Amino acid sequence: MAHGARPKHADQVIILPYRGYGNRERVVLPGRVLEDEGIRPARAGERRWRNFAAFLKLMESDEVPFARLRAQFGGAQSELRADREGYFRVELAPGPRKAGWHEAELALADEPSVNAKGRVLVPPEDARFAVVSDIDDTIVYSHVMSKVRMLLTIAFSNAYTRKPFEGVGAFYRALHGGKNPFFYVSKSPWNLYVPLAEYLTLQGLPEGPLFLRNLGLRMPRDHKCVAIEALLGAYPRLPFILIGDSGESDPEVYRDIVRRHPDRIRVIYIRSVNRHPKRLAAIEKLIAEVAKTGCQLVLAPDSEHAAAHAAAEGLIRADELRGVRAEKNRDLTK
Repeated sequence: MAHGARPKHADQVIILPYRGYGNRERVVLPGRVLEDEGIRPARAGERRWRNFAAFLKLMESDEVPFARLRAQFGGAQSELRADREGYFRVELAPGPRKAGWHEAELALADEPSVNAKGRVLVPPEDARFAVVSDIDDTIVYSHVMSKVRMLLTIAFSNAYTRKPFEGVGAFYRALHGGKNPFFYVSKSPWNLYVPLAEYLTLQGLPEGPLFLRNLGLRMPRDHKCVAIEALLGAYPRLPFILIGDSGESDPEVYRDIVRRHPDRIRVIYIRSVNRHPKRLAAIEKLIAEVAKTGCQLVLAPDSEHAAAHAAAEGLIRADELRGVRAEKNRDLTK
């Protein structure tokens, strides 16, 4: 069978673009070509077994290997081929003249009727900083320190039932300020892109591109570093705020970024989810290491603590701290 060809009994093919990013010189749009499994948006009150069935469909996705695509953005066009797992990444130049979200058109070269529109974020010129945030155990309770518990939490829940950390939405909206770009990095696989994007929208979190993980063998171990390095290169004039948690390696990953770019990282916020004495001692050492670069690593027990620091540093307005506190208290009563 030729590369990209499909058996006659195959499901309908779809192009699933992921949110992209860019500047005035170029835009980057990733995505995947898959067989359509008929997965519908999450619903409130969904039964756990239906959530589990949807999870299995997502994880058992059937890719269309080596599919040929055409991409168009403004006056720029490009032809490309997906890899053996259906993933693609297109770069188009020049980028748009205006800031905001823009649409790029994608279609299968052999079947133009199979098409999609991807969205690309270009930050405004007056953005003060960019924010990169982890997702699991930073925004949403995921229990990353227990792989079994984490898997069960994801498999039997959906975008409506997963619980956010108290006050995180108000804190992120304050940092966003209507103009500062947000990017999300996670070790979750691209298979979970749709429910994660749904979750961010339902929680009222700033819209932004997601950088997830390939399940293939070529996935680099330093996935988060690679994503952040790409963003630092795309926006050389912007300082960055990095947000993560202490459950796994976020503090160490962000420390390494600061070492390489000591003048680019404004502050690091780490949600304290692992309070084992050895982990706390390790974080204290990292705080001292980061301080030598002129950056601050703040170990925060909750969103209000991080917001208080951000207000003191002029990253959010003082009155927005009250909004974070109010949302935190509302979330605690749910």
